[in-house]
Amino acid sequence: MSHEALAEAVLSRLNLNEVNLAAATGDGRWLRGSASFVDEDPASAKPLARIGRGTAHDYEAVVAAAEHAFKRWREIPAPQRGLFVRDVCEELRRQKDDLGTLVSLDVGKIKAEGDGEIQEMIDIADFAVGLSRQLYGLTLASERPQHRLMEQWHPLGPVGVVTAFNFPAAVWAWNAFIAAVCGDAVIWKPSPKAALTAIALQHIVDRIAARHNAEGVFTLFISDEAAAGARLAADPRVPLVSFTGSSSAGRQVSQTVAGRFGRCLLECSGNNAVIVDETADLDLALPAIVFGAVGTAGQRCTTTRRLIVHESRFEVLAERLAGAYKQIRIGDPLDPATLVGPLIDQRAVEAFNTAVAETRALGGQVLTGGMRIPHAGHFVAPTLMRADNAWPSVQRETFAPILYLMRYRDFDEALALNNAVRQGLSSSLFTLDMRHAERFLSAVGSDCGIANVNVGTSGAEIGGAFGGEKETGGGREAGSDAWKNYMRRQTNTVNWGTGLPLAQGIRFGLH
Repeated sequence: MSHEALAEAVLSRLNLNEVNLAAATGDGRWLRGSASFVDEDPASAKPLARIGRGTAHDYEAVVAAAEHAFKRWREIPAPQRGLFVRDVCEELRRQKDDLGTLVSLDVGKIKAEGDGEIQEMIDIADFAVGLSRQLYGLTLASERPQHRLMEQWHPLGPVGVVTAFNFPAAVWAWNAFIAAVCGDAVIWKPSPKAALTAIALQHIVDRIAARHNAEGVFTLFISDEAAAGARLAADPRVPLVSFTGSSSAGRQVSQTVAGRFGRCLLECSGNNAVIVDETADLDLALPAIVFGAVGTAGQRCTTTRRLIVHESRFEVLAERLAGAYKQIRIGDPLDPATLVGPLIDQRAVEAFNTAVAETRALGGQVLTGGMRIPHAGHFVAPTLMRADNAWPSVQRETFAPILYLMRYRDFDEALALNNAVRQGLSSSLFTLDMRHAERFLSAVGSDCGIANVNVGTSGAEIGGAFGGEKETGGGREAGSDAWKNYMRRQTNTVNWGTGLPLAQGIRFGLH
């Protein structure tokens, strides 16, 4: 069956007979926009569907629906809000296979990763349901007698969520499910390269919202025009914008949002390194490095892009990696034997070619790969290259399966190389040396938001807060106390006595 026919069958099973849509107000009402664009299958470079392009009028309708929903939703007790997310979670479980297939068709992930992404939505939904009974504040010791001092958290407002193509479902869920139990409404602006997945998910949540008085809590606005994201960033009615994408785009978003005193939650570029020291278990390190470097065809923000190896292990590890890469099957992402699917589009292929050519011109050596695969769709060969950390091509994030290999002599040098990039998302150390491990995790070790020992850079669990430092943006999503991003903090003082003592011992008497 062709991908186009399979997509039609999947959409039919999902009860989705119309996809040329541009916006949803969260109450079952859809807007079609003024024009349309193509959602392309990366594995064949053929159209999967035509998608509506939202207009300024459509955007206003979406924001109005979110504002209206928020005023009602914030007064519903948080545990009841959790019941809405729980029922969404159950529907995701029921539809997991079809939704995973749709993700694979839409963005070219292998089926196992497509299914894994829907499982990640399920996991964060379960987390959010539990969180709905744990939105705790603090009771503090007051310095004034007969006073109570406390902090509490209130819903923030309509939250804008801008997601990238590489995780077309999970990253929305990280934000949306947590925001919903916090009492917020959510305006979703998905990548136009993954619009089909967004439309399918919106249809699912719309059906469930009607059972929970939650119409308008989740809304959707689709456009392939840059002005759409800029409009959301500039909108003072949206107190928080969660943005996932490149550092350059994130910088523009953050400047716009800050200019109106809004909040920004940024998850931007990564340039992640694995350090392999002289004591490392190579049998453990090898599969972690390969998955980290080629999973999702190198299109994860946590992809392993740099491999920093002690000089005593460099040649043997390089040889073993080259052998492993030759076993990687590249092809149809829905074939169970495939390990690496296509890049998202032709522009991504061109960025891959540019990075390889630049690195070669600087003296880099291709150990394996380095070329486009002559096949319908946007396929490239997973690539290993000897390189220098300071080269411009190594310093920037290229969303493709290129792994740059470099050697080091002592651990200080390895740490310096790990940190010597502008991005600060994920990092990893393979070692059996306790001192190296503890130093890597210390304040003078990795400067990344994620630092792992004997675990690769990719594949974070939802229970921990996800995000990074430097040009990665400083945002934190998913687990831990990331929920606080979606609420406003309020400090309260209650005087239950008959006097009015002042703080800091100030005396202010009236006669």
